[in-house]
Amino acid sequence: MITIKNSEQIAKMREAGALLHMVLQEVSRKVEPGINTAELDRFAEQLIRKNHAKPSFLGYEGYPATLCTSVDDQVVHGIPSRRQVLREGSIVSIDCGLVLDGWQADSALTVPVGEISPQARQLIRVTEQCFFEGARQAVHGQRLGDIGHAVQALAESHGYGVIRDLTGHGIGREMHEEPTVYNFGQPGHGMRLLPGMTIAIEPMIAMGDWHVDEDDDGWGIRTRDRSLCSHYEHTLAVGPDGLPEILTLPGFQWKEQEHGTDPL
Repeated sequence: MITIKNSEQIAKMREAGALLHMVLQEVSRKVEPGINTAELDRFAEQLIRKNHAKPSFLGYEGYPATLCTSVDDQVVHGIPSRRQVLREGSIVSIDCGLVLDGWQADSALTVPVGEISPQARQLIRVTEQCFFEGARQAVHGQRLGDIGHAVQALAESHGYGVIRDLTGHGIGREMHEEPTVYNFGQPGHGMRLLPGMTIAIEPMIAMGDWHVDEDDDGWGIRTRDRSLCSHYEHTLAVGPDGLPEILTLPGFQWKEQEHGTDPL
């Protein structure tokens, strides 16, 4: 069932989103060659709890950590570990969720580890652009297929693969609510968007093919061809008119942009 949030509820989600944005910014600043992903996870959990919130992922369906830290060809759900030491030239996707006063926020970004190749940097950049292209479609009267098509069109114009087995989602009191938000689709198809809907759009874009495999731990998902993959996600609210509000990116202002350019 899809829940429509009122202005007071969206205000609560805005507070949760602002906190999550701060957490992810602080965690990303700690990413450097030689740090292990368990250190990042411990830091994130302490920061969330210090601010009177709770990690959403920790214990969710048995997941053992606060962050998902997915390195290089790992798409999502990488479990932080002391044995996983970040190395120069890698990229790491950091996905985190928290609940504040009963309301959820979910966001992810991909961070370079030291100096990375121009190809990896472009993948990260295009993945972020894919999010904003999709988010532009999250307005009253548009359809879910418009979001997915916008993401897919930009990614594939660069020769990248759009991961299809994993999706965005509705969000609110629960981390995962209806509807499912695909990163591919046909414009004009799917559910019509209504004011007060809150969704997480999260492109997962591979440098190669879109097919994926599951790791032996039952959590991690990685590209079948072992190509690099980047992940970028924000929680947003569909407004009554105009462009959506990105709840996990406080202070963001939309500007008129041409297709595929930077959102800021």
